[in-house]
Amino acid sequence: MRFNPKATALVAVALLGLGATGANAQSWPARPVRIIVPFAPGGTADTLGRLVGQRLSDSFKENFVVENRAGAGGVIGSELVAKAAPDGYTLVVSGVATHCIAPALSKDFPFDPLRDFTHIALFGGPPGVLVIHPSLPVKDLKQFIAYAKAEGGKLAYGSPGNGTQGHLIAEQLKQVAGIEMTHVPYKGAALAVADLIAGHVPVTSTTLTTAATQIKAGRARALAVSSAKRVQDFPDVPTFSELGHPELSASIWFSLSGPAGMPPEVVNRLNAEVRRVLQLPDVRERLRPEGIEPGDLDPQQFTAYMAAEVKRWAPVVRASGAKAD
Repeated sequence: MRFNPKATALVAVALLGLGATGANAQSWPARPVRIIVPFAPGGTADTLGRLVGQRLSDSFKENFVVENRAGAGGVIGSELVAKAAPDGYTLVVSGVATHCIAPALSKDFPFDPLRDFTHIALFGGPPGVLVIHPSLPVKDLKQFIAYAKAEGGKLAYGSPGNGTQGHLIAEQLKQVAGIEMTHVPYKGAALAVADLIAGHVPVTSTTLTTAATQIKAGRARALAVSSAKRVQDFPDVPTFSELGHPELSASIWFSLSGPAGMPPEVVNRLNAEVRRVLQLPDVRERLRPEGIEPGDLDPQQFTAYMAAEVKRWAPVVRASGAKAD
């Protein structure tokens, strides 16, 4: 066999590159890591991002810095991360809203939720809840459905906004229960709940996190939650599933992702540490009142879950007629 110095040099360069990549992954993190929260401060995404970020800072002895990059329903911050270097130093709090629902709202979406990201770990999230004003003459979901049918489409319901999971769960309920209601979209869950307790809208489909205080105070009546099982702090509120509507079982979940092509060693280290943090007793206690059941999936399982959720919500979005604002 003839010696080819040029080919030998190319192989050597390639091997050096692979070695450098492995070494970089082993030394990661060697500088602060950014976690982009693509929403404004104060929401569940921000809370989870900061809670996990602080614990990762403690674990890895390097700062995990949370940056809020809100806009376009979470699309602006998520797109920023999709275009970042896949070196493990720029991550995003991803989730069902930004990566499963939003892409189905527009034909000209700026990123592919699967191809353009490395999906690292599932945080979990609060369930949805259907709440009514106490003046509405119904006590449970069965009575509510009968009441809505009798109203013949005159009943209105609020949601955190067009294309949000609160909107889509209510639209699914309309389909499976054979009722008509007029959708009133708000610019956020807090505004929708505020108008509910003020009596301006009789029904709201939103997150349990946002409605919890008003439910406990008796200013809103919860008819059903979308969790797989009853929420510990609301044992008297049944799930949609136990009331005969398992297709409405869902959570407004959040997660950790990065740009496509991240080193597997970094992904696996992050996944293992996020899962460990989420199972700490004080973290579970912090999440419990919001009905958040921590996720516990490895990167491959979580990526498969993301793909299944993308497939699940696309036809629901199309059936609802929701479009990007």
